[in-house]
Amino acid sequence: MKVMIFVCGEGLGHTSRCISIGKEMISSGHEVYFAAYGYSMDFIERKDFIAHKIPPEITLIGKAGFLNVKKSILATFKNWEYMPSRWGLIKLRKLLKEIKPDVVISDSYFMGILSARLHTIPCYIIVNQSDMEEFFKGKSLSSKILAEIVKLFCTGMFKVADGVIIPDYPLPHTVCRKNLEFKENIQKKVFFSGPLISKTFEETTAKELKRPHVLCTIGGFGHRKPIFRNVIEAASMDNSINYTLLSGPSVDPSDFDTIPDNVHIHEFIEDQFPYMKASDVIIAPGGHSTMMEALSFAVPMITIPDKNHSEQQNNAFIIEKDGLGKKLDYSASPEDLLKNIRILIDDERYRNKLIEMRELAVKLNGPVAVRMIVEEHY
Repeated sequence: MKVMIFVCGEGLGHTSRCISIGKEMISSGHEVYFAAYGYSMDFIERKDFIAHKIPPEITLIGKAGFLNVKKSILATFKNWEYMPSRWGLIKLRKLLKEIKPDVVISDSYFMGILSARLHTIPCYIIVNQSDMEEFFKGKSLSSKILAEIVKLFCTGMFKVADGVIIPDYPLPHTVCRKNLEFKENIQKKVFFSGPLISKTFEETTAKELKRPHVLCTIGGFGHRKPIFRNVIEAASMDNSINYTLLSGPSVDPSDFDTIPDNVHIHEFIEDQFPYMKASDVIIAPGGHSTMMEALSFAVPMITIPDKNHSEQQNNAFIIEKDGLGKKLDYSASPEDLLKNIRILIDDERYRNKLIEMRELAVKLNGPVAVRMIVEEHY
């Protein structure tokens, strides 16, 4: 069976879970073809897969911890304005005619579903949020109009897809449950696969790190730099706790006057799972895929979601509500951070709850569950 996997490029979480599906499909003897753009495409190619370039669909722009709705709307409109002449559905049509896939799996990339349906190819969409219009809600008339357009478009795509895959735990444990709302005729298509992570706990050898250890992935974007600084300051207050910080391309470690001995900064780590397995706490934004990885590795989280990013805010709320970690915001001081890090390290209730979530992830085996659903249709 030939499987075409379309990947939304707005966040590497989409890419990571698509790679987990691709690996499972390949290991079962299927042919897999990826289609992506931006740094998602680069990441796929670094994992030694071939990726075909496709046009971006939604562009998100943020600054100072906020999702900038107005600039996101303008950038998205600009992409759509020029898309028909550059790439658009014509490009996807050529790609599907060239590959001739038996099934299409599209992770939050709606044009992939539309193109597959136009070619009568069975298709599945992966989402951890059904109300995509929330990204574009604002006070202006143009914001409201675009939000309604996006809502109608998403509802249509859910309707034409053969299945809607939620890469999360089934209810009542679903972390993204506040971001899900489907009409009754769509609900029968919805399938909770369990976490889709590219490397399991059992497959991972823990990095040799001094414990207790905190892995901080909050870096990577300039507007998160104040949190990055506060984590470093929190580390300086207690040298018994060790830290690995990912700075990302927008944060230069040389900008900081003093780095404590218990802090190690990396711009990027190709494989974060050995670090995750060796950590006692993870500090991260409210991205869904990172949460699924942390839960699958039984590591409690401190989540610091971006402002105005309703999806991340909702995810972080559930993490705290379900006793899986703590939710903080951009006003969190170094003292706040250290206090919550100590709670998550010392309180056995968090550890016990997370072991349950890890065991459930093993039982669900998300990539295998997705493969079986697709094979049943084929």
